[in-house]
Amino acid sequence: MLTFGLVLLLIVAIVVGSPLFTLMGGAAALLFKYVADQQTAAVIIEMGRLANAPGITAIPLFIFAGYIFAESRASARMIRISDAALGWLPGGLAVVCAVASSIFTALTGASGITIIAVGGITLPAMIKAGYSKDFATGIVTSSGSSGVLIAPSLPIIIYGMIAQTDITQLFTACLIPALLIILTLSVYGIIYGIRAKLPTSRPSLGEIAASMWEAKWEVPLPFIVVGGIYGGIITVGEAAAATAVYALLSECLVYRELPIRHILKIAVDSMVTVGSILIVLGCALGFTNFLVDQSVPQTLFEMVSKYIHSQTTFLLILNGFLLIVGCLMDIFSAIVVVVPLIQPVAKEFGVDPVHLGVIFLANLELGYLTPPVGVNLFIASLRFDISVMKLYRVTFPFLMVLLGALLVITYVPDLSMWLVDALGQKAEVLPM
Repeated sequence: MLTFGLVLLLIVAIVVGSPLFTLMGGAAALLFKYVADQQTAAVIIEMGRLANAPGITAIPLFIFAGYIFAESRASARMIRISDAALGWLPGGLAVVCAVASSIFTALTGASGITIIAVGGITLPAMIKAGYSKDFATGIVTSSGSSGVLIAPSLPIIIYGMIAQTDITQLFTACLIPALLIILTLSVYGIIYGIRAKLPTSRPSLGEIAASMWEAKWEVPLPFIVVGGIYGGIITVGEAAAATAVYALLSECLVYRELPIRHILKIAVDSMVTVGSILIVLGCALGFTNFLVDQSVPQTLFEMVSKYIHSQTTFLLILNGFLLIVGCLMDIFSAIVVVVPLIQPVAKEFGVDPVHLGVIFLANLELGYLTPPVGVNLFIASLRFDISVMKLYRVTFPFLMVLLGALLVITYVPDLSMWLVDALGQKAEVLPM
């Protein structure tokens, strides 16, 4: 009767639109009190652990830097470089869109911002160059999430903290799968360009040099941050601090595109986002602690192992499950809720924890495009004034292409683990 009452209370809270952190924290407190017969302070303890977790400072710093880049003309400069280097290819603008969107999402940590900033420039340019509006809208919407697997992506950091998996290893493992996804979208764009017989431009070394010179203060950043993390020279927190300082110096003092007054507004807006993420993480960790305390993952494994006996089958079902999760929840909520449940089960089936992280994030990346509530679909609908139902249709071919890449990432673990092994990175468990 008590369990029924708690479930009913949770359903009512969801129906009335209660914030996610109240659902997580309230459920954890009630479950600890009335099911586990423990003090509700267990939830507060988990929040304290989160505040002291290694790498926690990377979250506000990367978000702050992302907001700065989003408010400046960094996206326009990135597009110019990509166009100068790749615009000569058949379907070159589609390739430019995929590459520029991936880099911008990695820097800002938000695919929605990428659709607004990069898509707002590339979509009119593609239509003007002869691309059909459906194809152009489809690739702009699909490319927005392609940077989720590229350092210093915020979902990778949060996954590492929740799963207690080394974040540097995750950054390294995600690199080749990220390149595969970008390559897949690019090849699809090139095929479209050849079939549509779109005109191509001549490659110009002068334009490449001019575009590189215009963005000379932004081009080194990815190499400094990513190279430093992959090479073990700097930690994730140090990389976040360097990125924030570099963003401030380049966009405010060098390019002078953001006045000090606007920077203060950006700081306030970005910290509101940080607060909303951290409070969800803290409450979710309390809920996770209850699940672990009650041996829910072990019970789940026992149930699953009755019907699934091979790693291949498990991974196939896992992909299907995560795609469903991705179309119902945002990526951060999915990480904090689902990872603690599937990680112990995946371990029993022999799935490497780092490879599991790549699979998880690649699935949730597709969730941005999956009906009924793929976030990027709604953002693109508002930005480009297109019905969501039409976006379901125009993004479907891209969803299928990305699904093919996902299967390769899932069933070829060396794609993720080769670079980790080659660099000889040692795992570091993050205490929570």
